[in-house]
Amino acid sequence: MTELDSGFVIQGGSERGHQLISGLNLSLATTQQGNDAGQEIANADAMQTKRIPLDNQRGLRDLLFSNLGHPRWEEVAERCLSCGNCTSVCPTCFCHSEITNPSLDGQGSTLEREWDSCFTEGHSYLAGHPIRDDTKKRYRQWLTHKVGSWFDQFDTSGCVGCGRCITWCPVGIDITEELAAISGESNVRETK
Repeated sequence: MTELDSGFVIQGGSERGHQLISGLNLSLATTQQGNDAGQEIANADAMQTKRIPLDNQRGLRDLLFSNLGHPRWEEVAERCLSCGNCTSVCPTCFCHSEITNPSLDGQGSTLEREWDSCFTEGHSYLAGHPIRDDTKKRYRQWLTHKVGSWFDQFDTSGCVGCGRCITWCPVGIDITEELAAISGESNVRETK
């Protein structure tokens, strides 16, 4: 979906996407709107100057899990506030807590799910103790899950490359720089 001054242009990226779009009551884009959308996409592409090392592929998972003791985890933890801004703006973060609320009459209870962040200490409480009791462990958990173990769960990375975590970090932590430091690869996107 591309936003233009005159509205939105929607293009399907897969067979399923085309099926979904065909079921909507939409007018066809004009040739000019299609051209304008293509130009907007090209402009956005040209502005992307960073990339995730190893092209955000499964090899990154293996690299991260073989570097759990890398000194960079400690370095980023010294800067990270554990505020959770990155997880609250990430379109793929879904951590939650479950709260049991017993009724006042003792006859039942409700189980409610509420948004949580893996950066909060309480998120990792087990048997009354946090298993990730410092920022280093929580940041490492977030990053290894986001671009590592997501491959095990969903066969893809959890990072869509939107950059919101970078934009909204109050201390300027850049996920691409952290991954570059651990991998030894550049995070600079080569222009075509």
